[in-house]
Amino acid sequence: MRVVVKIGTSLVAPAGRIDTRQLRSLVDQLDRPEHEFLIVSSGAIASGMLNLGLVARPKSVPLMQACAAVGQSALMHIYEQLFFGKKTVAQLLLSSDDFTSAQRHRNLENTLQQLVGLGVVPIVNENDSVSVRELVGAFGDNDELSALVAAAVRADWLLLLTDVDGFYAGNGKRPRLVRTVRTLTPAMEAAANGHGRLGRGGMRSKLRAARMASEAGVNVAILNGREPQAIHKALAREIGTYFPARMTRS
Repeated sequence: MRVVVKIGTSLVAPAGRIDTRQLRSLVDQLDRPEHEFLIVSSGAIASGMLNLGLVARPKSVPLMQACAAVGQSALMHIYEQLFFGKKTVAQLLLSSDDFTSAQRHRNLENTLQQLVGLGVVPIVNENDSVSVRELVGAFGDNDELSALVAAAVRADWLLLLTDVDGFYAGNGKRPRLVRTVRTLTPAMEAAANGHGRLGRGGMRSKLRAARMASEAGVNVAILNGREPQAIHKALAREIGTYFPARMTRS
């Protein structure tokens, strides 16, 4: 089974500092020979902020690009250490042009398929250090990017890991966790407001990514990545909010 795991900033770098303990817990869950895994990882800008001594997320695009350039290398170094002795990892920095250009899209698909076939774990992020479109919201904190990657590699699952248990619906003091969403409505999107202090996405962008991936034939779950054995439980549909694939691929 092929699984794309998107790890949000709230898990990778809460408060701007890379949480190696949390990442180690997630990486350990990927040591399953029966599955093929790809990672879409946020956290580069937050990590760069720490290294540059910034306490608030930059508002200027050049400073965000600088943070991404500094933080991306630190982030990949952590992943290489965590996967050492287990899997070989590869870094791919992508922009929206890699999906809108037919030739570049084919090249990307071929590269990803080859890496996965070789047993490599691709670690994908936005090319924030040189691309402006992503910084101003073209991908929405890697959520849409993870859906595009999942469709490109014909993944069986896309797991959107965050710091909440899933999508909550209902007004008032006691919103309920929605376990299965078969049709995403405008009302659901309207109820998903807000975003993290360091990340650019939020529940709304995750819902849109879930719709995009499910329409491409990928099963999707939004779940709390801090749950013990979160990835195994999500694949068993025991936790999170589940979006069944809405298209059967040949």
